[in-house]
Amino acid sequence: MLGMKLPGNFFLVGMMGAGKTTVGRALAKVSGKVFYDTDHEIESRTGAKIPIIFEVEGEAGFRRREVAMIKELSAQKNIVLATGGGAVLNPANRAILRREGFVIYLRASVDELYLRTCHDKNRPLLQTENPKQRLQEFYEIRDPLYCEVADLVIDTSRQTVHSLLQLLMKELELHADR
Repeated sequence: MLGMKLPGNFFLVGMMGAGKTTVGRALAKVSGKVFYDTDHEIESRTGAKIPIIFEVEGEAGFRRREVAMIKELSAQKNIVLATGGGAVLNPANRAILRREGFVIYLRASVDELYLRTCHDKNRPLLQTENPKQRLQEFYEIRDPLYCEVADLVIDTSRQTVHSLLQLLMKELELHADR
């Protein structure tokens, strides 16, 4: 099962802390695809960390960069792309992701997301007095958008990367057979 070649692009969506980068790297390895992370690509090309981009350009400036990056990367073949948590807020991004590949929503509870992100200073949108409440607000807005764009929803709460990967590969095989 693991290590099989599956056709097309896989795009991972979900809240910050859901495991998109970690699971994406592992999925790319076992499926023989190249892995990209939109946030990492933006940082490497600008030479600036995401919090600095937010500080200088605001969220709107960052989102413009994100749209351009998703458009560019999704045009490639046989990739796994981990998108930023807010990428689905833009209808253009949702349309590109649906058109150019198979979209996987990595879903986790707000409590789990908080545990995973509460000490991460590289998440500018969570640098508030009540980051858990902010996560809840984001979840309420974004969950329907993730569901709208997703071809597959996988719960990442309380699972190891290995067990997630096994479940994901099994589901992808089922979808490939359809």
